[in-house]
Amino acid sequence: MSKAITVFEVETPHFKIRLSEDMLNIDLKGSFKNEIEEAIENKPVLKETVGKILGVFVPLHVRISDIDSVDMDETGKITVVLPHHRDIVIPLERKEDAEKLVEKLKQLISKAETDRLQEIKARRRAEAEKIQRSKVRSSAERKRQRKRSRADRRV
Repeated sequence: MSKAITVFEVETPHFKIRLSEDMLNIDLKGSFKNEIEEAIENKPVLKETVGKILGVFVPLHVRISDIDSVDMDETGKITVVLPHHRDIVIPLERKEDAEKLVEKLKQLISKAETDRLQEIKARRRAEAEKIQRSKVRSSAERKRQRKRSRADRRV
């Protein structure tokens, strides 16, 4: 598995944000994260249940293709809009970092949407070609059947 190339990275005292071409990673820092990690590591059963449950409510590793949109308010807070989840609000202290992150995210979201549309078009084209081949094949089979039935009548 190849490692994703980091496009943008911001580190604050409470969290670290890494943006790659296909993923937005938000890693928490500090005592809250340590407390959760210790609780989960001490009981492996919790890894399977609590880890998945926390991921439903607070996704911290989000695929770019899953992001609907991204906005920034005048204070520099970034809102990442996700379908089927609560929005992620990222408060960055430096407005320049927030602007860069929003710009990069918008570019990557647009690219992901374009790729998804091209994939849909290619899939539809392949399905149309498959249908066309089956039509040609069934037409040829009908002709063969007609020839066989005529030959059977002569005998």
